[in-house]
Amino acid sequence: MEPFTTLTARVVALPKDHIDTDQIIPARYLKTISKAGLGANLFADWRYDAEGQPNPDFPLNQPENSGARILLAGDNFGCGSSREHAPWALTDYGFRAIISTSFADIFRNNALKNGLLPLIVDDDTHEQLVSLAAEEPDMELTIDLDSQSLLLPDGRRIRFPIDAFNKICMIEGLDQLGYLLKHGPDIEAYEAQHAPRVNTEAQPLR
Repeated sequence: MEPFTTLTARVVALPKDHIDTDQIIPARYLKTISKAGLGANLFADWRYDAEGQPNPDFPLNQPENSGARILLAGDNFGCGSSREHAPWALTDYGFRAIISTSFADIFRNNALKNGLLPLIVDDDTHEQLVSLAAEEPDMELTIDLDSQSLLLPDGRRIRFPIDAFNKICMIEGLDQLGYLLKHGPDIEAYEAQHAPRVNTEAQPLR
């Protein structure tokens, strides 16, 4: 997993509330267990027409949004089913962070496990960002995960919440298993200091 420290990137706005995981990646694309290529089908039902041609009105298809790595979404982003393919599709497309006023809990947890930062801001800041994105299509934001701050174009810094464990994993580019493996020597040293455990459970009669 790619470490997340500081990100300065362009923003694409999709400020619709309650975008569910079936809109992020429709169920017909869930047959794969590979993350590769899912980005091409991100928001497929909105991004393409019935003939499979790009919808020119959809933000991801507009040239000025090419290369954006921060998605500015509406409230309750990622609701619906628990499919992990949703953050897979977002990261495969190139997104590293999603800004919203709230996230569905399962989506938030899946995102963090896949190196995608779900960043929560207050309603006023969100409204300001949506307005700025409409006025400045090439707007950039800077996210500093170490200080848990979002730098706005006007120079204002907004603090955002993240728990200590997930923060460490994101900064070091580790998933939960990777975090445990990192502490392998400490675990082995602890085990070496203790006598082997004796099984005191009753044995079955033969």
